[in-house]
Amino acid sequence: MRRAWVEVDLGAVRRNAAALRRAAGVPLVAMVKADGYGVGAVAVARALVGAPDTIWALGVATLVEARALREAGIDARILCCTPLVPEELHDAKSLGIRPSLHRAQDIRAWNAMKGGAWHLAIDTGMSRAGIRWDTASSLRECLAEHTPEGVFTHFHSAEAPDGTRVSQDARFDEALRALRSVLPPTVLEHRDNSAGISSRLAAGKSSPGSLARPGIGLYGAFVADRFPLEQVVHLRARVIDVRTVLAGETVSYGGTYTATREQRIATLAVGHGDGYRRAFSNCGRVLLNGTHVPVAGVVSMDMTMIDVTDAPCEVGDVATLIGREGDECLTTDAATASGSLSPYELLVGLALRAPRVFLEDAHGDR
Repeated sequence: MRRAWVEVDLGAVRRNAAALRRAAGVPLVAMVKADGYGVGAVAVARALVGAPDTIWALGVATLVEARALREAGIDARILCCTPLVPEELHDAKSLGIRPSLHRAQDIRAWNAMKGGAWHLAIDTGMSRAGIRWDTASSLRECLAEHTPEGVFTHFHSAEAPDGTRVSQDARFDEALRALRSVLPPTVLEHRDNSAGISSRLAAGKSSPGSLARPGIGLYGAFVADRFPLEQVVHLRARVIDVRTVLAGETVSYGGTYTATREQRIATLAVGHGDGYRRAFSNCGRVLLNGTHVPVAGVVSMDMTMIDVTDAPCEVGDVATLIGREGDECLTTDAATASGSLSPYELLVGLALRAPRVFLEDAHGDR
């Protein structure tokens, strides 16, 4: 590759899925929304489907995402976890999608068109979608006529040791008790995201119910050191210029970086137009020829400067801004921590411009 690119280790995705499946103790709805968190939904889906004991379904947020999977020939189960507007239900049926529903009129409309399997969404504290746990009984009459295949909720802070996951678990259980007599005994209950799986693992427990829905963990980013996962994404860029900057001279927009001595500054052909966020300005780290070097100045749209005074560097060398170089690794979590970013934001942004290179097993069994 001549400029900047993202290597995606599909072998690592599969191993992360297997690790999450073992920890959860139940099959997974693998979330591939937002183009697989920026990693590449179609490639990830192809890497994961075909292992029914591990992957029960793929999870999306929109019908556009579902259509892309179908057009790529992926015929696996797809669960849309975001509410659809009524006008989208016919398209959901034509695509063979399992919608998440919680309004009685939508449930009746879906069943009137013989739409097929669907999942009931229950809000236990996110306050964004689903019927409130304490009003779930209002759906009893509707559910007695139109039974869901599954029922689920979503945690807002499962990784936090503040008891909110326990509280949301209790609310979900309360809703299930209120609906138990109208739910089929085979209903698929699911609640755990990546953080939920990890937090239960720390307590020596597996995921309750029938399924778990990991997202960010599949892609090697996570919020808990207790459950290490493999790095999936490797952002690389070439050095396109090397220059000497004298003491007192500045680098990049705003002059926020000032050389304290005579320094060598290298320019990388990558910037926030490629998803390497402006937040890494003056605080990011880059791997270059086995050496950790700092970002110098503001990250611009197309270029990023680094201080290579103490590192071997020539035009054409390849730097790693996220991921592994040899035995060294700048994990997604470590990178985002340096820029006070969310790993979700960073990964999704990598789909902006830099081409993705999909490797079946880039780094062995690390």
